[in-house]
Amino acid sequence: MTSSLIRGRPRRAASHIRVRVAHTVLGGVVSVAWLVSPGMTIGAQDPVPAARAGPVADAAAPGRTGTSPADLVLPLVAVGTAGVLAGYAYVRRTRRARTRTTPGAPSSPAPAESDRRARAALVAADDAVRTSREELAWAKARSGPAAVEPFARALRAAETELSAAFAIRRRYEEGLPGDDAARRQALVGVVGRCAEAGRRLATEAAAFDRLRALERDVGGALDHAERRLRALAGRTASTEASAAGLGERYGPMAAEPVRGHAEQAKDRLLFATAELDRARQAADCDDAGRAARHLRAAEGAIAQADIFITGVERLADQLAEAAALVPSALTGAEAELARARGQVPRAPAVEPGATGRRAADGTPAARPDTPPPPQGKAAAYRIPFGEFRARLAHADAVLAAVRGKLTGGPYDPLDALRRIARAVEPVGAGRSGAVPLAGFLAARSATAIAEDFVTTHRAAVGAEARTLLSEAVRVLAQGDSRAADELARRAREFAERDVRTHGTPYVGESGYAAGLAGAVLGGVLLGEDPDGGPPARFGGALC
Repeated sequence: MTSSLIRGRPRRAASHIRVRVAHTVLGGVVSVAWLVSPGMTIGAQDPVPAARAGPVADAAAPGRTGTSPADLVLPLVAVGTAGVLAGYAYVRRTRRARTRTTPGAPSSPAPAESDRRARAALVAADDAVRTSREELAWAKARSGPAAVEPFARALRAAETELSAAFAIRRRYEEGLPGDDAARRQALVGVVGRCAEAGRRLATEAAAFDRLRALERDVGGALDHAERRLRALAGRTASTEASAAGLGERYGPMAAEPVRGHAEQAKDRLLFATAELDRARQAADCDDAGRAARHLRAAEGAIAQADIFITGVERLADQLAEAAALVPSALTGAEAELARARGQVPRAPAVEPGATGRRAADGTPAARPDTPPPPQGKAAAYRIPFGEFRARLAHADAVLAAVRGKLTGGPYDPLDALRRIARAVEPVGAGRSGAVPLAGFLAARSATAIAEDFVTTHRAAVGAEARTLLSEAVRVLAQGDSRAADELARRAREFAERDVRTHGTPYVGESGYAAGLAGAVLGGVLLGEDPDGGPPARFGGALC
């Protein structure tokens, strides 16, 4: 999508330029005419009317043979004034042109303002995509995959545009491009991509509303939402017990990513229950519009309760999978280190009786039949042998510590896999066997945890965390588990910082008020009005 800021000069600008040119030309013509007029008068054949007789006229008449210098003063002043005005207009136009981000475009906003707009556009577009994804799932459950395929295509197109916007933003934060004008244009590109993502969703929003037909069939949609709410309420008790069991089995750090998930799931379900009751009451009063509004709010809260509950269940499965993989990953890593250690050259053997005899470089003299020290992989990886030995020693220490934790009580198996994969990577090992899988499992878990946190706290999470998360998803798909893991963990740290800055929503009286605060924090409702504002819908606030 081409931004309106780079489509060329506005039409009014061209008309202003034509007016300035016309003024300059007119001033020049008048000045030339004024200069020429005295000569025309002097050279004319018709006599000039005689002046009245008098002392002054008689004194001037005898010596008057042509134009006097005073006759040229005013024309010269006019010419000079016109030249100054023309020069001022040219300088002003040149300065304005140099401050533009693109040729012929209006002056760009200040860098801080452009950055603020880009951040806001990323947050709004990301919220719209996440909300549309949730509502599309509700439509698919009732209407089937074939009916929602056009809207799924629109959502995929919006996701592509948003990913491109995040990629531009990520390069911008890394200092690329370096030129100031190019950096301003990069921010324009971010806003343009986000606007295109919103346009893709907004184009299908009306048709999507017709497909769901909540105003016409609110009763069926209510029944479906209530069935899903009851199913989630039944899973909440087991989720709470599972979260507590994770801490006992794997340690508090392993269960920390889902700490409080059961309580927040209850909070969302409490809000959803109240909204469904209001929707029923509105439907009974034949107020289909109000019923649909409360139903959408309930659906958003139910979807987020599902995220909280599923997050606990998924982490439990991932920890069990990781715990089963840790022994084989350790064995594979130790075997990789043993092979790498075989590439480290040994000290040359000293010939018996040659004690004290040294070569020219000061090293002990070797027997003539001693083979040259192997160059091996250390040279291939361009690592000096001294540093290579230090890396091997560090990797040995890490693997020994991990092995000690296996028998020392509860431990976090995902963190153990992460440490194993990172320990052997600096020596060029761990590219086969169970070690690459260990790094992938750790990165996949970290990315999913960050994704859930941003989705369920999106009203408070800013552009930095979302940009890091988008980059983590991208590099994980490309197979770079180490980078994906680091980016996802940083994304979650930034998101948690944003939520702390925003403030905790779990304050005040228990009941509906607490549920309302959580719904606003999660972006289920789009404002912090007394009633929480309108619910999010397909296309989000961009529609």
